[in-house]
Amino acid sequence: MYKVCKFGGSSLANAEQIRKVCDIMLSDPARRVMIVSAPGKRTRDDIKVTDLLIALANARINGYDAARELQAVIDRFASISAELELPPAILDEIERDLQQRLCEDCSNSMRFLDAIKAAGEDNCARLVACYLQSIGRTASYIHPGEAGLLLTEEYGNAQVLPESYASLNKLRDIPGISVFPGFFGFTPSGRIVTFSRGGSDITGSILAAATDAQVY
Repeated sequence: MYKVCKFGGSSLANAEQIRKVCDIMLSDPARRVMIVSAPGKRTRDDIKVTDLLIALANARINGYDAARELQAVIDRFASISAELELPPAILDEIERDLQQRLCEDCSNSMRFLDAIKAAGEDNCARLVACYLQSIGRTASYIHPGEAGLLLTEEYGNAQVLPESYASLNKLRDIPGISVFPGFFGFTPSGRIVTFSRGGSDITGSILAAATDAQVY
């Protein structure tokens, strides 16, 4: 039995929720692939990480330094990391990733927006994998591009390319839990590109098909 599981933003909104979903994964050895969304709202009046990232991208596109918007994203991940008692290196890695994305050319606003938005799922996957490792479990963060999730160059509405399935089938060979960020993949030329709204569900269905999962 091979199972692929997807967890939405509300299930990953804070450290307590992340511990719960990791317990769910660990309760059944057949649950091998964990697809994560970006952290969602902690309370009704909270702001989802994806919305923080959209504000960050728009600030940069409109010519602002975006320092305030960037700090809001970093603070959110820092809060989760601290509550999970993770080593400082993981937050350093997340900050570097965000800074690198912000240095991208933003003249193509759709392409730039996709690169920034994808940071929510991508860095959540890094955090979750780090947490599982910190409690002594075998887990890996999976980079969608290196795993072979190739998509069409349609920013905000990408479609999976058929050759992705054979590449993604190799996830079955990875020991422990594979933590895979939802919502985005890469074009053959190496650009980040996102699915339409609900994209993490799309990632889940692709991975379930690619790995011949009995349960998704």
